[in-house]
Amino acid sequence: MFDDLSTSALRVAVSGLSARQNAIANNIANVETPGFRARKVKFEEALQGAVARGQSPLGINPSVQESLEPTRLNGNNVNLDEETLSHIDTTMRYQLTLRAIDSKYGLLRDAIKGA
Repeated sequence: MFDDLSTSALRVAVSGLSARQNAIANNIANVETPGFRARKVKFEEALQGAVARGQSPLGINPSVQESLEPTRLNGNNVNLDEETLSHIDTTMRYQLTLRAIDSKYGLLRDAIKGA
């Protein structure tokens, strides 16, 4: 009941979005650190593929990769504008995913109550 395909996909999405938020926060915190390379978190393609095949996505883990953005003179490649936009996008996706989970469990709660 709690490990159906949609619930599993939502759980993986929350995990991936949380990992992305952590990477963004780390990138922003190191915006002036010489030699720091920004990190990017990827998971959507693997999640989409698993769902499209009808497979459980629970084994999908977010992958963290170094950004390929060009570096500044100090070797740092954090782009503050890009990180800010990514933070906003990720926050909105996270909130939407949490709403979907809440709605799913709300339906279950209503069914148990007999409402």
